Amino acid sequence: MRDLHKSSVLGSKHGSLMSWRPQYRSSKFRNVYGKAASREHCFDGIPITKNVHDNHFCAVNARFLAIVTESAGGGSFLVIPLEQTGRIEPNYPKVCGHQGNVLDIKWNPFIENIIASCSEDTSVRIWEIPEGGLKKNMTEAVLELYGHSRRVGLVEWHPTTNNILFSAGYDYKVLIWNLDIGEPVKMIDCHTDVILCMSFNTDGSLLATTCKDKKLRVVEPRSGRVLQEASCKNHRVNRVVFLGSTKRLLTTGVSRWNTRQIALWDQEDLSMPLIEEEIDGLSGLLFPFYDADTHMLYLAGKGDGNIRYYEIGSEKPYLSYLMEFRSPAPQKGLGVMPKHGLDVSACEVFRFYKLITLKGLIEPISMIVPRRSETYQEDIYPMTPGTEPALTPDEWLSGVNRDPILMSLKEGYKKTSKIFKAPVREKKSVVVNGIDLLENVPPRTENELLRMFFRQQDEIRRLKDELSQKDIRIRQLQLELKNLRNSPKNN
Repeated sequence: MRDLHKSSVLGSKHGSLMSWRPQYRSSKFRNVYGKAASREHCFDGIPITKNVHDNHFCAVNARFLAIVTESAGGGSFLVIPLEQTGRIEPNYPKVCGHQGNVLDIKWNPFIENIIASCSEDTSVRIWEIPEGGLKKNMTEAVLELYGHSRRVGLVEWHPTTNNILFSAGYDYKVLIWNLDIGEPVKMIDCHTDVILCMSFNTDGSLLATTCKDKKLRVVEPRSGRVLQEASCKNHRVNRVVFLGSTKRLLTTGVSRWNTRQIALWDQEDLSMPLIEEEIDGLSGLLFPFYDADTHMLYLAGKGDGNIRYYEIGSEKPYLSYLMEFRSPAPQKGLGVMPKHGLDVSACEVFRFYKLITLKGLIEPISMIVPRRSETYQEDIYPMTPGTEPALTPDEWLSGVNRDPILMSLKEGYKKTSKIFKAPVREKKSVVVNGIDLLENVPPRTENELLRMFFRQQDEIRRLKDELSQKDIRIRQLQLELKNLRNSPKNN
């Protein structure tokens, strides 16, 4: 692998290669290594979904691990308390309310027992997981959100605001849901094809998207205005990630020669990438992960066994290759533990949860900075976004931006018991940007289709009756008018 990077980043000439080497040597992260958990600390016997949709199918926080599973008739996912490692029983309870395959799941960053899911059944659902995990199958969501007219492929929580959720559907729309009222409040309608990826900057004032129409966009989410747009001719974009507060974006994609590639962009000028770097000739999608606290970028290919990692700098060549974690087992997707769930006593700076479909196994992989000292390593654990929201939905929707509320990892993670209050909803129509979204929601099951069909038949019959009554009335009025005209008084 090293020889692939010997010209390192961006086909640099020999001179520039020498210039960044001392800086690379002095990096505190140059010896970071990956450590896979032992078998008893893995989660085994999990029927991981065989769906080929390019998502992670896994979400993790400091309390639970959620995995989308293979299931007949509808979609389901498992939610397992993190301490419950080892073999999972085949009849372990599932979250199984969706009528179609589940395509994405994400934990609420501020309320740790709330998870959002989206599905081929066109709905987004919000679930409340009981303390200690599920004791029986869960079919009732606290909120069912309908607004998309086709399947929903992505969900993403706003990074600083409580109860604001974004969903992207195959109707090419992004809906912004305010869960305080259980309604969509905004619609982003600038995409001309399926949205592949969404990423927020640190304060959530900007949204970057990649789309099947081969465009990278930076959007102001509240107005839906496209601030920057790149048509990537030489770099077909797949995934995008904001690089913290650096005003830069990183995309992964495919070059015109079908090699895997990454590109670095200035968020205020997408006319040309700052750099493009060829990775290899494999075909699996490259998932990027960025850690703003260590300025490290991790690249993991779907179907690969390895995870490469780099350090990102503010000056050229911007990207320094560090090392790769190798493993023979291919990954279908990867969940990432939030910072406050890491083991700081082991100098763990990142943790993946790797889905190994063939073995039905979820394997935690810890990225560790080797240190001899037993004390808390302040330099590798700066203050980091915590579990308190900085804004309410109304504040954010009115135009306020605020940086995340930071926490120190020194004290260790404390469980919070915040409650999610589901709104009571009466309204039957959902109007966003003047369009009633519920008018076009398709039926989700055969029974619903039949019910809808019979309802429509009744409605047609009623309208026909109404029409024939009106016809008779019109004829009566016409006769009366004729009689009036022909009456002797008018002569």
